[in-house]
Amino acid sequence: MTRTMELSEQLEYLNQIGIALSSEQDIDKLLERILLAAKTITHADGGSLYLISDDHRSVRFAIVRTDSIGLAFGGTSGNPITFPELPLYHEDGSPNHSMVVAHAALTGESINIVDAYDVEGFDFSGTRAFDQRTGYRSKSFLTVPMKNHEDEIIGVLQLLNSIDPHTGEVCAFSTSAEMLANSLASQAAIALRNRQLIQQLAELFEAFINMINIAIDEKSPYTGGHCQRVPALTMLIAEAIHETSEGPLAGFEMTDKDRYELRIAGLLHDCGKITTPVHVVDKATKLETIFDRIHLIDTRFEVIRRDLKIACLEAIAAGVSEAEAQAQMSQRLQQLDEDQAFLRRANIGSEKMGDEDQALILEIASRYPWVLDGESQPFLSENEVENLSIRAGTLTGAEREIINNHIVATIKMLEALPWPNHLLSVPEYAGGHHERMDGKGYPRGLTRDQMSVQARVMGIADIFEALTASDRPYKKPMGLNLSLNILANFSANGHIDPEIFEVFVRKQVWLKYGQEFLSPEQIDEVDIEAILAKAKG
Repeated sequence: MTRTMELSEQLEYLNQIGIALSSEQDIDKLLERILLAAKTITHADGGSLYLISDDHRSVRFAIVRTDSIGLAFGGTSGNPITFPELPLYHEDGSPNHSMVVAHAALTGESINIVDAYDVEGFDFSGTRAFDQRTGYRSKSFLTVPMKNHEDEIIGVLQLLNSIDPHTGEVCAFSTSAEMLANSLASQAAIALRNRQLIQQLAELFEAFINMINIAIDEKSPYTGGHCQRVPALTMLIAEAIHETSEGPLAGFEMTDKDRYELRIAGLLHDCGKITTPVHVVDKATKLETIFDRIHLIDTRFEVIRRDLKIACLEAIAAGVSEAEAQAQMSQRLQQLDEDQAFLRRANIGSEKMGDEDQALILEIASRYPWVLDGESQPFLSENEVENLSIRAGTLTGAEREIINNHIVATIKMLEALPWPNHLLSVPEYAGGHHERMDGKGYPRGLTRDQMSVQARVMGIADIFEALTASDRPYKKPMGLNLSLNILANFSANGHIDPEIFEVFVRKQVWLKYGQEFLSPEQIDEVDIEAILAKAKG
């Protein structure tokens, strides 16, 4: 300061800084603003801002500044604070009133000290040691507690060496400076507390999201990793588009708020899976429910084998030659072994099933006599035939509907929440990852023009993660080359966005993701130009 601020100017400055404090989003910058404003309004050469610890047992340095010796720690200085915390209580539990900062934090009183070297009741040995090391002379101190709107002390503001603007000499802090510092500390405490509450609510919100994902993970270990990997891949793709300066997506940009909104949507994109039955999510074979029913069929085959052996012995006892009886039994046992092996292969669902295979299942269902409780039964039940006849994968049409319904549940859950303005698009982003560009997706049958870039990005991330995932019980993880070829076909047939896919390929987002999340065996050679050519059809 080169001149003394008039009272009206000080009050105007106080109002301006109050407005600025209420709009600051970053807590470290907010703390820095508070200290710098306090220094300005009181003509202080230096100062420190302390925050009360979570357990209310100590105070820690948050920001330190002393202009005349170029001392700057914390905030935007880039210099981390290494000073130890100051205890509010002694080891015996008694309050620590010997340190002026601790005293202010404990009592809520402001302390205005004319000369730290000539004061009783407070221990300034640390200050003297600092002065000896640096050649500085710490003299006048103004220590002000920061009370929030609930009259709770959340920090302490300490100002050092008030400078007389006329002489440049160190002087005592005036009564008006003390009043202004207290006013500023009060405003600052409220602004800081509000920002802390907002941050705590954001942390609580994300912790709640993680709790949902943990619940899904505990419910099904085969999809829990998906809930973490899809958001990561989504952000990688979105950042690649953000950095694109050419082509139809060159205008896509994201602010930090946009990034946060998309990341939250990614974390919640499958929250509806918490409603999906475990036996459907984890269905590793066609006959699996709570357990794999192939073992029940194995038991029936074993009973049939015993029946054939008994029939053989009965035939021999009735006069049929042993050789003829044994030959007939061997022929039937061979057929039995072949049919059992076929059903076990069909149950895995790793290969596409044709019409002939489906017909054979029907034959086996009625080929063997099966009597239960005196009544003749088909060897395979209708439900077993239906499941074993699934053409691809392990899910029936009804089970696939149950799986697909998770996105409906996701949308219902997310649209029921009262989202703040900066998160209003979360339901749209998260709810669109099973839509297709040609309108053949679900649940709403949206077309490309009806979807945001973020929702289209998430669609690609969801598919690519599923193709490369190594924790699914029904499939082997695919390598990068095969996965990209499949996505290229999806791009050509209107399933995924071709423009986003081109950025995904050219920017090698797939490789960044692979290096972080895939095994070395999956990171194989990829012909980028061949992939892009296939994607164009």
